[in-house]
Amino acid sequence: MAKVIQPSFIEELRRNREHFDRFIQVILGPRQVGKTTGLLQFLEQQKGSSLYFSADDELATQASWLTERWQEAVLESSSCLLVIDEIQKIPNWSQTIKNLWDRQKREKKTRIKLILLGSSSLELQTGLSESLTGRFQLIQATHWGYEKSKELHRMDVDEFIRFGGYPGSYALLKQPLQWEKYIKDSIVETVIGKDILQTANVQKPALFRQAFVILMSYPAQDISYTKLLGQLQDSGNTDLIKRYIDLYEGAFLLKAVHKYSRKAHLSRASSPKLVPLCGALIDRDAFRSKEGLGRAFEAAVGAALINAGLEVAYWKESQAEIDYVVEAQGRLFAIEVKSGRVRSNKGMARFLELYPKAVSIYVTPANVEKLLIDPRGFLEKLAH
Repeated sequence: MAKVIQPSFIEELRRNREHFDRFIQVILGPRQVGKTTGLLQFLEQQKGSSLYFSADDELATQASWLTERWQEAVLESSSCLLVIDEIQKIPNWSQTIKNLWDRQKREKKTRIKLILLGSSSLELQTGLSESLTGRFQLIQATHWGYEKSKELHRMDVDEFIRFGGYPGSYALLKQPLQWEKYIKDSIVETVIGKDILQTANVQKPALFRQAFVILMSYPAQDISYTKLLGQLQDSGNTDLIKRYIDLYEGAFLLKAVHKYSRKAHLSRASSPKLVPLCGALIDRDAFRSKEGLGRAFEAAVGAALINAGLEVAYWKESQAEIDYVVEAQGRLFAIEVKSGRVRSNKGMARFLELYPKAVSIYVTPANVEKLLIDPRGFLEKLAH
């Protein structure tokens, strides 16, 4: 029998059960990380009526589709748990949900509970902020981390850094060509084709696809927008590449980490450090050199910090640099990743001159497993 491992976000959903009557539950995260599977397992364990629908399976091109599903739930039970997957595919979904939810609150005739799932952050966050403020609890699903990958596939740290993130791909690890095809066709192309190009206005789609390969070739590197634009086989301005990065970030494929500054406008104006949100997304050529392996190691650390919900930046001044800067638990952490790549050792000393209360953290191959398992706990233990 295949081993069943519960995604971490289900634990948070269970904790929220007592609030289902008051708040819509919104589960947001990348494709193919177990959102739907975990949610269906959750529904099987619930008492009472529930209905599950996916906008991915339907020609849900009209807002009336949502109203029809709501009515089905009411006919099933006045307290039915209604689940809508890939909610961002439905036009004007947030206003429709707002109207249905608010009417229920006013009339008090039904107690429909609502769980929404989505895999496009930009589309969902816009709808949530514009129409549903104060009406929802947000639950973040992430790529599979090291601990669950190890539990499912007995994956070691090196394997996780190279291949981790998408549990469906783990069965193909002994077939490298099939594994690469799965990541390219079932993950990346599906995200680009279904989650981005169908829902966002993207100039030059072919160039957009080419940009993804280039972005994944610079794991954990701060690189200027001008240089990135120069890698594309097209002329344009830096606004184009910024837009592309925003879209890939909104689809949970990468994180553009900005330079640490106490002044927000200076931070956003900096060249971003590009962190793929799991090792499986990194271009395979990056693993063919010592420099590339070091960058992938550094990217795995960054992704673990980001997926733990921490606010992550980097810092650089001339030749002095700090790989990651994190503000958490009332402390400022300066994190240097000792990955084996050649670099200046001036960064930490200079950063501590500027921020003497910062906690210096060194991540090495000897302790990285502890960080990957519990990033917040790792920082907390070293803060004292």
